[in-house]
Amino acid sequence: MASAKSPPHVAFLAFPFGGHASCLFTLARALAAAVPFVTFSFFNTGRSTSSLLRSTPSEPPPNLRIYDVPEGLPEESPWLPTLEEALLFLEMIPGNYIEAMAAAEGEFGKVSCFIGDCLLWFAGDVAAERSASWVAVRTGGQTNLAANIYTDLIRQKVGVNDQDRANDLVDFIPGLEYVRVRDLPNGIAFGDIKSAFPTLLYRMGQELPRANCVVLNTFEGLNPSLDSEFQSKFMKCLNVGPLSLLLPQTPSSDKHGCLEWLDTQKEASIVYICFGSIIIPPPEEVAEIAAGLEASGAPFIWSLKDVARVHLPPGFLDRVAGRGLVVPWAPQKQVLGHFAIGAFLTHCGWSSILESIVGGVPLLCRPFFGDQPMNARAVSHVWKIGIVFEGGVVKKEEMVNALNVILKADAGKKMRVNVNQLKIMALQATMPGGSTANNFDALGRMIQGCQGS
Repeated sequence: MASAKSPPHVAFLAFPFGGHASCLFTLARALAAAVPFVTFSFFNTGRSTSSLLRSTPSEPPPNLRIYDVPEGLPEESPWLPTLEEALLFLEMIPGNYIEAMAAAEGEFGKVSCFIGDCLLWFAGDVAAERSASWVAVRTGGQTNLAANIYTDLIRQKVGVNDQDRANDLVDFIPGLEYVRVRDLPNGIAFGDIKSAFPTLLYRMGQELPRANCVVLNTFEGLNPSLDSEFQSKFMKCLNVGPLSLLLPQTPSSDKHGCLEWLDTQKEASIVYICFGSIIIPPPEEVAEIAAGLEASGAPFIWSLKDVARVHLPPGFLDRVAGRGLVVPWAPQKQVLGHFAIGAFLTHCGWSSILESIVGGVPLLCRPFFGDQPMNARAVSHVWKIGIVFEGGVVKKEEMVNALNVILKADAGKKMRVNVNQLKIMALQATMPGGSTANNFDALGRMIQGCQGS
């Protein structure tokens, strides 16, 4: 049992879907290394944690302990992040986290600070019951968070499911002046606003102003209007991104030889294609992307899951042999940091956008759902570092035209200049004395000040 002089005990509450848990685990590892005398407990489902540990090159710091949270799925169920599994999981919260916390508190004493994915808004109530601090972490971008916070105002201004307002701009919210109503995530102005995920996000937006601190995975200056808005909206708001730069960069496995192949290519000549760990485009779109790549003549690396390879056009792999590499997985951060990469075709998940900025690579945006359309809009209309496929799907001719622009035209060269300016901002923010480094230190001091039991 912990003694009366126990150090602070910090609990990380992860949301085990998409890239959420990975971002929070990065923050947990960085804080545990920076504040070695504080005890950290990381709560996540077992199968999600197994995936994290497989992709983490080094062991977690000794003061970071991992606890399994019941996930509400049959034991034989594979860990595939489907909508159905996420809904089953949501039915288990918050009881499954509270159950798992009992074991950690038995070992290390009462939790003095909760650091949770902001989707897990109940952490505020759990913290209040224990007279603990609540730090909410937004792993995605700022624009989507603003939409969640101002959902009531958006519905008041543009209604719900009003198709005539779809192209109206959300110019009544600072920082969202360029966003169209149709870019907003499903469940805010369109769709079933009472279904599980819109309800979860709405409640999150209402609860976050109660948090002692809101931590954002971004760097100061990327969205200056929203930086100011959040400073006034929250008790404390700290930009500590890109989170991927908080830890020493350790090379990932490259068992498919992507980097070795890139070493033989010309500078800024390769298009890299990846739609994240969850998304697989529809079969017909996979075929259209392939046809566009073939017709363009552009060399490429395509991270394509094995189950989707059957949708490639017959003979495609033979015809592009030598200038195209199709692999089931690629070390994305290292690929985007390679001198040969000239463009990144992406679903516009927030982590992928940050990794592209850090790599200095312009983007071809094919958003699917959630915050991705808003992210893509910022890429094309605010930062001007990429092109969006506006039709909702990628077609062969659009693919050819977009590749010609981004790899060869003056407009593409300007995008590369713009993204490299953001790259410099991101790197400077994470250097000693930079805004991210200072904010990370402030978070560490806040944690040290939490009273252990």
